[in-house]
Amino acid sequence: MDMQPIVLGVIWYLAFLFSTVCHEGAHGLAAKIGGDLTAFHGGQVTLNPIPHMKREPFGTIVVPILSYIFAGWMIGWASAPYDPVWAQRYPRRAAWMALAGPAANFVLMIAAAIGIHIGMAIGAFRAPASASFTRITEAVAKGGPAELLATVLSILFVLNLLLGTFNLLPVPPLDGHNGITVLFPEPLAARFTRGTFAGLGFAGLLIAWFVYDKVFPIIFKLALNLLYPGAHYG
Repeated sequence: MDMQPIVLGVIWYLAFLFSTVCHEGAHGLAAKIGGDLTAFHGGQVTLNPIPHMKREPFGTIVVPILSYIFAGWMIGWASAPYDPVWAQRYPRRAAWMALAGPAANFVLMIAAAIGIHIGMAIGAFRAPASASFTRITEAVAKGGPAELLATVLSILFVLNLLLGTFNLLPVPPLDGHNGITVLFPEPLAARFTRGTFAGLGFAGLLIAWFVYDKVFPIIFKLALNLLYPGAHYG
């Protein structure tokens, strides 16, 4: 039995779980700072994955595993509860709460990029001739800890790029739908978040994924060229 897909799947899952927990924990922390203790009392203001997995077992366990089996990479979701009355009363605070999740993903992506550049500076990593979700960087010497670390950093980079940018789409129920209202006056922000399209739910996810599937290749190439200035991936 070939163990490589299993080992790679474990790396994907650990990276997914850590990234998702950071995302939801950031939502809960921002809400707590803004005066809503719903997520805090629900146990979601934590990096412990168990409360998040108990709240969304389908999105944190079933969907990631199935997406890896059928697509070779992982996607899924979790959620942090909040008080909708608080969000309507303080739409600006709710907008910052929504943006905190993608912000956490971008911090993780930047941390992975720093790790990649440190590896390149010490001669352990190099830019790959062609990039993929598991090969954003590659080890100079095949086998050993450097190759494993290159895979971990590659997955962390691309997964958090995906989670961060996808969630910024201004389509409900994604974070961008509330997050965009940070640019609005508070009365308009409150009306926008409870508007006609606010309850799209699963249909909103399908619409967002259809749009995102068209634009992600552009985002991916842009991220690679920012990571490796002058490399001209594309």
